[in-house]
Amino acid sequence: MFNTRDLRGYGQYGPQPNWPNGARIAISFVVNYEEGGENTPSNGDPATEVFLNETPGGQPKKERDMNMETQYEYGSRVGVWRIMRMFEKRAWKFTCYAVGRAVELNPEPVKAMFEQGHEIASHNYRWIDYAALSEEQEREHIHLGINAIKDAIGKPPVGWYTGRISPRSRQIAIEEFKKLGLPLLYDSDAYNDELPYYVGDHLFSVAPGFSSPDAFFQYLKNTFDVLYEEGATRPKFMNVGLHCRLVGKPGRAAALDQFMTYG
Repeated sequence: MFNTRDLRGYGQYGPQPNWPNGARIAISFVVNYEEGGENTPSNGDPATEVFLNETPGGQPKKERDMNMETQYEYGSRVGVWRIMRMFEKRAWKFTCYAVGRAVELNPEPVKAMFEQGHEIASHNYRWIDYAALSEEQEREHIHLGINAIKDAIGKPPVGWYTGRISPRSRQIAIEEFKKLGLPLLYDSDAYNDELPYYVGDHLFSVAPGFSSPDAFFQYLKNTFDVLYEEGATRPKFMNVGLHCRLVGKPGRAAALDQFMTYG
């Protein structure tokens, strides 16, 4: 299914989604809950995490990197709650991509999200590069990721996002859900179209990326404006990806709040 590339997509004219009330654009917010599931010797990994943090360009270490670990911990201790409050005050809903190991270590935020009516999807069991694992290990992690969410909220996820995938990841996720008799309504491991349209805050930590919260807001605003104009004839979809340890910082949260007010 995923062994060949599709470079054509929808072609010149995409589908015509009929959004409620004739809306030109639908916006989906996604909160990535990964903290505790990243690479760290604490999880038995050979080296530390170097991806999606405040100090890009660092090299992996064989010992625990306390600076890296505490950067991630900010997301689960502080950032996630700030983001949730921003959505709660507007009565807006988001999808949470929850890493199974992160849920096991600190299920409270995910339980609170579920109680507030947010969707809990799976972000696999670990926030690691699955190209480095065997197929057997990948399949095992799919089951662990499903079970972690089921144990926390009482029901399995119906959406899936691995992130750092292997060439086989998407196919075996489908296969394992079928083996378990569970519905898998969607996976999000593709970035090749505007339905959905992916806009993530991870650019904060990649050079060249967003140099300031103002740049993040401007990028979101510009994306919205272009899609809204195009949506006059063909409705559009915009997906805003958020990371608790990044956009959960006060200055960046202000930029997100500004966009939510603008949109």
